[in-house]
Amino acid sequence: MQSAVTPDQSQAMDAPKKGLPVTIITGFLGSGKTTLLNHILTNQQGLKTAVLVNEFGEIGIDNELIVSTGENMVELSNGCICCTINNDLVDAVYKVLEREERLDYLVVETTGLADPLPVALTFLGTELRDLTRLDSIITVVDAANYSLDLFNSQAAYSQIAYGDVIVLNKTDLVDEATLNELEKKIGEVKEGARILRTTRSQVPLPLILSVGLFESDKYFDAVDEHDHAHDHHDHDDHDHSTCGHDHHDHDHHEHHHHSDHLENDGFTSISFQIDKPFSIRKFQYFLDNQLTDNIFRAKGIMWFDESPNRHIFHLCGKRFTMDDDEWKGEKKNQLVLIGQNLNQNQLLEQLEKCICIPSTSRGKGFGK
Repeated sequence: MQSAVTPDQSQAMDAPKKGLPVTIITGFLGSGKTTLLNHILTNQQGLKTAVLVNEFGEIGIDNELIVSTGENMVELSNGCICCTINNDLVDAVYKVLEREERLDYLVVETTGLADPLPVALTFLGTELRDLTRLDSIITVVDAANYSLDLFNSQAAYSQIAYGDVIVLNKTDLVDEATLNELEKKIGEVKEGARILRTTRSQVPLPLILSVGLFESDKYFDAVDEHDHAHDHHDHDDHDHSTCGHDHHDHDHHEHHHHSDHLENDGFTSISFQIDKPFSIRKFQYFLDNQLTDNIFRAKGIMWFDESPNRHIFHLCGKRFTMDDDEWKGEKKNQLVLIGQNLNQNQLLEQLEKCICIPSTSRGKGFGK
């Protein structure tokens, strides 16, 4: 049975922005980071993104896009800006944040030999923590020019170990056996790594950037105009308690859709909606044991039986955040999963099993 979000419901789900989402792009020298940056800058579809790079000359911005250039900053006709870091990342971020126009996203490129962790900690452990939200770390790997010895490099190891999504680029230049061997090596560094095979860094942007909620948001344009509620999330991970409810019924609403932007190469988006609460314990089990490696993104507005709050859920790779908020409208669960070759029926069935219905025999309770 299908259902739709009404405009009034959509407005009720709006929440204040909790911080500019940040994606860190890291990867080996020559892996395709700059190509990926250009792909992001030229395929915005209504978003305004700021990109922080080390050198303008390296990125080679399309001159037709450039509106104006200033000290350490270039403005583009699609609303994006490109800014050099100039050895002071925090200062560069403040220059972006202090601009009058609203930005949707911040992308930071590390140098090819950099460990991404110190860059990530800049957003997690400094005064920027309250102004930004670390959304994801994307690692680009050059499939054609790698050496297995490269995995002995500490920087290269860290780039893979801390990456939420691994973009395995230039896959058209090598054979299947080589790709499989490289993916095996990546898996040894990061178990269960989410690996995207690409050529020329052509990645569907919803798989690496995630602004808003159902309106992903602006990338899923015109998929289902009623399905566009949006929200933002903070950066505090939550531990989950347990719920003693073991029963669920099948009186639920669900719907799913596919995006034109994702359909190439088997990428799809699946939506689940239900006006019943989830069990925290059951949803935690889903995340820990049933979330397959071909799911790259997930996001949602969550209603848990054990909590009076509205929870804003966001996942990239295996790392997820859950931000608490107050309900402004009817309580419900809404979740979107984004990935490649997804088993739609199985995922919807697994999410159904997260529904928490009070047991008539035991009543409510914690424990178990």
